[in-house]
Amino acid sequence: MVAALGVVYGDIGTSPLYAIRECFHGPHAVAATPDHILGVLSLVFWSLIVVVSIKYLVVVMRANNQGEGGIIALMALVADLDGRPSKRQWMIVMLGLVGAAFLYGDGMITPAISVLSAIEGLEVVTPVATPYVVPITALILFALFRIQKNGTGRIGRFFGPLTFVWMLSLATWGIVSIVQSPVVFKAVNPMYGVRFISEYGVESVKTLGVVFLVVTGGEALYADMGHFGLSPIRRTWFSIVLPALALNYFGQGAFLLRSPEYAANPFYHMLPEQALIPMVVLATMATMIASQAVIAGAFSLTWQAIQLGFVPRMHVRHTSHEEIGQVYIPFINTGLLIATLLLVFGFKTSSGLASAYGLAVSANMVITTILIYIAMRRLWKWRALPALAVCATFLVADVAFFGANVVKVPDGGWFPLAAGLAIVIIMTTWRTGRRLLSDRIHERRRSFEELKKTRADVTRVPGTGVFLERDPEGYPVTLRRIQRHLNVMFDRVIILSLRTERVPRVPPNERLTVESLGDNVYRVTARYGFYEMPHVPKVLRRCRDQGLLVDPSDVTYVMSRETLIATRRHGMALWRERLFAFLARNSSLASDTFRIPARRVLQVGAEIEL
Repeated sequence: MVAALGVVYGDIGTSPLYAIRECFHGPHAVAATPDHILGVLSLVFWSLIVVVSIKYLVVVMRANNQGEGGIIALMALVADLDGRPSKRQWMIVMLGLVGAAFLYGDGMITPAISVLSAIEGLEVVTPVATPYVVPITALILFALFRIQKNGTGRIGRFFGPLTFVWMLSLATWGIVSIVQSPVVFKAVNPMYGVRFISEYGVESVKTLGVVFLVVTGGEALYADMGHFGLSPIRRTWFSIVLPALALNYFGQGAFLLRSPEYAANPFYHMLPEQALIPMVVLATMATMIASQAVIAGAFSLTWQAIQLGFVPRMHVRHTSHEEIGQVYIPFINTGLLIATLLLVFGFKTSSGLASAYGLAVSANMVITTILIYIAMRRLWKWRALPALAVCATFLVADVAFFGANVVKVPDGGWFPLAAGLAIVIIMTTWRTGRRLLSDRIHERRRSFEELKKTRADVTRVPGTGVFLERDPEGYPVTLRRIQRHLNVMFDRVIILSLRTERVPRVPPNERLTVESLGDNVYRVTARYGFYEMPHVPKVLRRCRDQGLLVDPSDVTYVMSRETLIATRRHGMALWRERLFAFLARNSSLASDTFRIPARRVLQVGAEIEL
């Protein structure tokens, strides 16, 4: 629970720094009158209950794929990703990809707005600090991304106690303020929120877009479930995080009832002067933790997408021996760092970033609700009416928040949309391009029986040749090229296929199948979950359990290295084929991904027209 508190709850735990302020001071603010304050607080409280507590913690996180969460894992759970999906399945896949892409936009904005809002507390201490807010924020973000290579488990153990102190501080100062104005508890009545919306009508939509800031981070709970498990995340929310957040929001509301003129920053202004600097320091640490939640979620989603074939191979490091879901991806870390720094220097204030924040997350929540409905019907075997009733309740809140955030597009909401669109294009291009490449290779493939006849005419050379083959039933093109050009063949040939299943992990006893094809040729199929790291040398060692003894020092790994040429043949648009070829050239080598010793690799190249 301590480690989960330090990683998972950082994002949603720092919303008190800016959420209430933006309701009464930002570009979409309302006047800080008592009725408005109680109405906004009512919307805030019930958003936490309905969206986070009920939707995510109770319902959505039931849809775990063998303990792993996130929208990619959910998509894999409800869609058939084997072979060519039907139109309906492809729509499910597209929903999952769009939702995942929007989470990357969240991963870029959250660190920027969280740290900026904390450092802006220095302006309350002294106006002299104003010119230094952006540079200090940039330095803190740079340091945060630098420590990611240490792994989320270690970071969580370090940040967990700090987050607990932060939550305790939120609750403490909230209680101190509430004691002076206990009338604020009237906002627990949902009718205050209903009355606010009915009074403001269309104008209340803008306020809803700001209220939504209190639930951003809810999607990170689901994405980070594989790091710590469901039970610690759920217990931590209901016993620590929800009470602390609710008390602080109500405390800020109580303060505004007494002093509406301080709506520009109620979080810091309600503190006694001697507590300002310690709270700025603590808030800064808390916002670093907030950034950690979405960064860890981005790593998890990327790893799942790599394994399921939606993005190119990248260098991935597993940072824990106990939790396989804890990964570090240097390329994603660097990309998020650059994007976050650009946002800080571009928007300069957390209020400016608040206008860009929320659209991507609210769209992700709508998509999650749709996929959960499919999971209820397909996996949990719910009847249509109960499933529709539950999801319609969630969808009302999700669509309301999404509609409220659409108005932010001109003010900066375009950024997460543009980032999400670019990521969706990359994902769909890579997925379609891989299938197109497989088709082109299949056109060149000769039948296994035909090639079997030619083996008697080639010279056998000592050693074991391991040929990686995408198709579990196929005959490697690299083997045919060696036979045709060199007229040689290894004494023993192993055709190895690595299959990624739609589950996070495959039981060890179901991992491996070995089939003898005759003439000392074997077909080995190794099955992995999308949260597992394939390890080819270990696969070969485990072959001995099925009677195939392989000496690692006697193995040559023969791998294909294709040069892809974009053409106007039927397939993808020319620009997408060029994009796919670029991605393929810059993806990590299969030998690195599959832990194959580089000194034992023989690459066979070929040009393939797409």
